[in-house]
Amino acid sequence: MDIRQLSYFVAVYEQGSVSAAARQCCVAQPSLSAALRQLEQELGVTLFIRLPKGVTPTEDGEKLYGHAGRLLSQLQSLKASFTEPVARVKFRLGLIRALGVERMSQLLREFSNSLPGLELHLVEPDEPCDARIITPQLLKAGEAFAPIWHDTYLLALPPGAPLSLQQQIALEDFEQLPLIKRTPCDAWNTLYPELVRRGIKADIRADIQTIEYALGLVSAGVGCALVPNFDSLLQRQDIVLRPVAQLRLQREIGLAYAKNQDSASLAVLRQLCQPAR
Repeated sequence: MDIRQLSYFVAVYEQGSVSAAARQCCVAQPSLSAALRQLEQELGVTLFIRLPKGVTPTEDGEKLYGHAGRLLSQLQSLKASFTEPVARVKFRLGLIRALGVERMSQLLREFSNSLPGLELHLVEPDEPCDARIITPQLLKAGEAFAPIWHDTYLLALPPGAPLSLQQQIALEDFEQLPLIKRTPCDAWNTLYPELVRRGIKADIRADIQTIEYALGLVSAGVGCALVPNFDSLLQRQDIVLRPVAQLRLQREIGLAYAKNQDSASLAVLRQLCQPAR
């Protein structure tokens, strides 16, 4: 067992995908897979369950993740103790909710690794900040906007729900459908007025803010919820995802910053946000 194997393991665990981890680690996927198999053989356990789309950690994988994280953190601290201190660079980044843990973690990790001494503060998007990751609707006067992600919303249903047998959900299907309302939510702001216009009355069972709680209620069979098509959600087995017909339930996410602002840290972040993730 070596540090390289543990680093690859942590990347696969956090990305939920061998291919995504290989890209993050800048290594060929077969090499990463081979290192992962060797680690499993050395420990005599299975660390991940391979799924059609990605992987999910086993109980042994969960156990190793805690140990591996501490070891890698200690190694980083050890290396840092022998390096010259660098000047701290403060950067305040405003974030809206429901951006996707996996892709945001990757972006923030790359940002931190690209700027030695970066002191990153994550704040609400309406607080004073150096840049914001928001939707175009929240742009302020004097701000530039660089698109990063384009999300399509799907309806998450409990496994076994009658509508899960359909390939797509019609607006008429929302009549008395148990729904988990999530606010703020761009898709809800599009869907609900259309339901009202058509005289369709859904059965709203809960009103919450986070995707995680909404999915928990869906999985428990309480109701259905609109969620973005994050890769991690497409791999879940405890929910069924279906597109909603007749409406374009989409959103654009991008980096907003003052047009007259010019700093090295912002330039790095803008560069990292250029390709779609």
